[in-house]
Amino acid sequence: MTELADNYKRVIDLIAASAEKTGRSPEQIRLIAVSKTRSLEEVKSLLSLGQQAFAENTIQDAMTKIPALSSTPAQWHFIGHLQSKKAKFIPGYFQWVHSIDSMKLAEKLSRAMQQYSVTAVLNGLIQVNVSREVSKSGVLTDELAGFIEQLLQANLPGIHWRGLMTIGVNGDETRTRHAFIQLRQLQQKCRAEFNLKTFDQLSMGMSHDYRIAIEEGATMVRVGTAIFGLRGNLLT
Repeated sequence: MTELADNYKRVIDLIAASAEKTGRSPEQIRLIAVSKTRSLEEVKSLLSLGQQAFAENTIQDAMTKIPALSSTPAQWHFIGHLQSKKAKFIPGYFQWVHSIDSMKLAEKLSRAMQQYSVTAVLNGLIQVNVSREVSKSGVLTDELAGFIEQLLQANLPGIHWRGLMTIGVNGDETRTRHAFIQLRQLQQKCRAEFNLKTFDQLSMGMSHDYRIAIEEGATMVRVGTAIFGLRGNLLT
């Protein structure tokens, strides 16, 4: 618990320093603790330290934690590749999905939300494969405007389109920074082009590159290892 608290404080402090470096307020950045593969007890411990936003990347792992924490202030973000057939598990459990990258998935999520409750709203982020790596999911940059136009024309109830998400290039700081800059520019362009007043979220940056992401405009950073440590061995 002491190591977890120390790690958590370190990340909070580094977020603040990175924000202030570029004249931003730390309150403009939402820290999302990536709890995938972590235990229910670890999540409870971090909750007790004041963290409320958590992220999972598989439905199976998420269901071992979310129902048990339904009476807490925990808010849940789905950040992994989501198969359209599993969209039915999102309503009632997750408030955000960061990885929407196809019409099929968007339509399935909309139907699932409507079946759950006609007033329920899911915050949706479009995943963009800025680096064009074949190992990554996401809409390609030159297809993004057309994809957003399709989504808006479909008028999918139950989904509130909030912004974009991307993953940096592991081990390449220069390409990662360029990807983050490009995502910010895309978000600003699409927000203006389609008059989306609340299309203001940029989910980018993980344990190894969240400081760069903040410098380039991230509003959400997805941090797991830097908080929880490597599996079975908290970072020092």
